[in-house]
Amino acid sequence: MSENTTPSAQHQQLRAQLQQLEAALRDAGLWSALPPSEQAMASTMPFMFDTLQIEAWLQWVFVPRLQALMDGGLPLPGECSVQPLAEHQWNERALERHHAALRVLEQIDATLSGRAEG
Repeated sequence: MSENTTPSAQHQQLRAQLQQLEAALRDAGLWSALPPSEQAMASTMPFMFDTLQIEAWLQWVFVPRLQALMDGGLPLPGECSVQPLAEHQWNERALERHHAALRVLEQIDATLSGRAEG
């Protein structure tokens, strides 16, 4: 977090970005109405990459955890680098409509890593 960004300002910015991420994923057809199975959610691998595609992890793990941290007044991660992983996975699957989601993920990474500009 930069010197000029208060936690509440960071939270406000992050909440807006999470809403933008949801909208971008929906627009790209990467938002699911059905949650993953309990077995898939029980993965202990980073990003649950053995059981979930990145968009499912973003929807069912990443966004809810960040919202829960903010709602609970708990510290947010100080570093975040989700965008490169998402880009790699989506490019590997040749998804063409993910560009808006990648831009929002880049902004979220910057916000959490203290690189965001007001």
